[in-house]
Amino acid sequence: MYEGPVQDLIDELGRLPGVGPKSAQRIAFHLLGADPADIARLQQALQKVKEGVVFCDVCGNVSEEATCRICRDARRDPGSVCVVEEPKDVLAIERTREFKGRYHVLGGALDPLSGIGPDQLRVRELLARISDQEVTEVILATDPNTEGEATATYLVRMLRDFPGLTVTRLASGLPMGGDLEFADELTLGRALSGRRTV
Repeated sequence: MYEGPVQDLIDELGRLPGVGPKSAQRIAFHLLGADPADIARLQQALQKVKEGVVFCDVCGNVSEEATCRICRDARRDPGSVCVVEEPKDVLAIERTREFKGRYHVLGGALDPLSGIGPDQLRVRELLARISDQEVTEVILATDPNTEGEATATYLVRMLRDFPGLTVTRLASGLPMGGDLEFADELTLGRALSGRRTV
């Protein structure tokens, strides 16, 4: 263990997702040796994100304004809504350039063992959005893992009684247990264009 502020920095960095103790230590010592101007830029970037980034009122994606640029874009098809777990999944699907509709970010996936149920996700907002708007297709693009599949199954049950609504799921081809974020554009594009009705 290191003394005082160095150990505090390592501990705080280690709390970040995907950063283990060794990575936290490497990052901390990199920051200790970094130019003060670089540290100031990092501090400013963190402050700007914390103060200036919000979640879109419509879809839940990250945005600098109350409504994100995708929801504001009149060229996007409001009848097609792609449901994803996290904002990073929006970026993954946008990279494919296959989807021209709008999104709905759940804010996670069902995970009863971690205490995450439908009330902790933006499911109510999705149902209200489908009721209030002229949505004709909902594409379930949750991650191909246990939590993502459970979330998709739950949403299919919730959405099946909406008249005239087609519910589709990404086609197979995505590796089970993976994240949409890590799928290459070609594979994800094919899964999106070959989606199946559920």
